[in-house]
Amino acid sequence: MSDGAMLVEAAERLIGNRIDDAAMRRARAGEWLAAEWDALAGMGLPLALVDEDAGGFGVAPEDAFALVRLTGRHALPLPLAETMVANHALGRAGLPLAERAAVLIDGADLTVSAEDKGWRLSGTAARVPWGRDIGTLVVVHAGRVFRLDTGWAIAEAGTNLAAMPRDTLAIDARCDVAGTANGLSALQMGAVIRTLQIAGALERVLELTVGFVSERVQFGKPLSKFQAVQHDLARLGGEVAAAGAAADMAVEAFVGDPARAALPIAAARIRTGEAAGVAAGIAQQLHGAIGFTAEHRLHWYTTSLWSWRDEYGGQRYWTDMLGTATFTAGGAGFWQFVTEAA
Repeated sequence: MSDGAMLVEAAERLIGNRIDDAAMRRARAGEWLAAEWDALAGMGLPLALVDEDAGGFGVAPEDAFALVRLTGRHALPLPLAETMVANHALGRAGLPLAERAAVLIDGADLTVSAEDKGWRLSGTAARVPWGRDIGTLVVVHAGRVFRLDTGWAIAEAGTNLAAMPRDTLAIDARCDVAGTANGLSALQMGAVIRTLQIAGALERVLELTVGFVSERVQFGKPLSKFQAVQHDLARLGGEVAAAGAAADMAVEAFVGDPARAALPIAAARIRTGEAAGVAAGIAQQLHGAIGFTAEHRLHWYTTSLWSWRDEYGGQRYWTDMLGTATFTAGGAGFWQFVTEAA
């Protein structure tokens, strides 16, 4: 077993032990899980996506992204995936890494102006993950990466469907040093981590559903023995497999040539978003809707899936982007467009 694989295995044990049902309920009630975050940070997990020469510890990309997928598999109520990708952007830009939790945001809606050998960033950033808890805000704007440790305030506190913080921030910050982005936009990097998290969560949703229909008995036999249930399980399994393949494609695009990453990331993001919707519906139906209750684990996963599906772009944004590229290629160039994008 490689060092990276052992790291992933150790991280899964840590998350499994620390994020139990009680911890999940505390997080969903609005508590920042400080001890659990310190344990994750103590393992160095927030640095797993950072290149070794930028301060990382040499984790292979496939193992680092397996950690991101793991956060989805556990519906982790902490910004580990967000901090990993924020530190990746900082490392590639040659900027100091975050010392606390961090989040990467798209700065398109911010005003960035030159100011006395530096820059000033101002404006509003909507629905920033864990805006109230992070120590560093990483902004990608026009090919530049800005690292902010101060200069923002909560303009409006909010949560997503999974009851995780999504706060609107009022930003007015001075930044003396900026780095060059790695060739990917904040939306693209964010879409990749959400794609992996959706794929990880869907794997767990399938396990929960298979377990439920195998144990639940109706008319003297387990639900899993009914043909209609088996049909739905097959559909659910197909969606999980498709999401997993799409997530793998997103990872390949992330670590490959940034100039060719846009279309694979868009396609992967669209496919995992579609799988999230279909699979959540099937799983809820096969659970007899008991998964809608806040106490049931399926509730935690389906609300996370629906939330992640709408973040860092969302289905409409990525579908519009891919559709525009398709029409631009035209009928004569469609086959070449499909084969080259893949």
